[in-house]
Amino acid sequence: MSWEDTIAQAAEVVHRARYVVALTGAGLSVESGIPPFRGPGGLWTKYGEPPLNGFQRFLADPKKAWEERLNPSGPMRELWETLVRAQPNPGHYGLVELERLGVLRCTITQNVDNLHRRAGSELLAEIHGNATLVRCLSCVRRMPMEAVDLSQLPPTCPECGGLLKSDTVSFGEPIPPDVLRRCQEETARADCMLVVGTSATVYPAAGFPLDVHQRGGALVEINPYETELTPYCTVTVRAPAGEALPKIVEAVRLLRGR
Repeated sequence: MSWEDTIAQAAEVVHRARYVVALTGAGLSVESGIPPFRGPGGLWTKYGEPPLNGFQRFLADPKKAWEERLNPSGPMRELWETLVRAQPNPGHYGLVELERLGVLRCTITQNVDNLHRRAGSELLAEIHGNATLVRCLSCVRRMPMEAVDLSQLPPTCPECGGLLKSDTVSFGEPIPPDVLRRCQEETARADCMLVVGTSATVYPAAGFPLDVHQRGGALVEINPYETELTPYCTVTVRAPAGEALPKIVEAVRLLRGR
């Protein structure tokens, strides 16, 4: 099947769907120059895997964890420097356009880089958190880092006095219940899921497309590489999101105007 055919087929599936949800992963961020964690060129490939008990280490010594957060080194320093420079790419903007057309009802992202928000996404669930935000472990309130009083470490929530940590979900940390519930509810409504730039191997996010598939919904995969999810997909567009999504948006516009 030609490139044009898969784009047209993907647009047709999206156009016919009643409730479209997107799931995005590291491949979308890579197109903005942000290195992945795993695989060739990945931060963990370069520096080694981080401790699998990161959340427990935070709870054991939150002051030290905050000191390391404010003065990062190694992989975290490289990641922060990259995040500062990164800009949303055409894939991010393509999802925003689908949202504004009323086609895309929610984007569930595994990325913590804030690029979906910067591109203009409003219907967004950040399942692994957002690196620019701080979250209260007690009341789950989120706030920008610049709004936090760092005169004493660890900082505490101005609302309830609870312990604050970065909104990014650490190893060993449960997914915050509010965002997990939102992801589950949106997935339950979806009869079509766009799976964009993710290998779909990290749970619970990896289970969302399978849930849609098992209920008879359509999966549209946009990824330059084959994944474990590929055999379950209705359409696979074998291309980067920055190339494919703008063309899918254009084709959906034409179908809506028929």
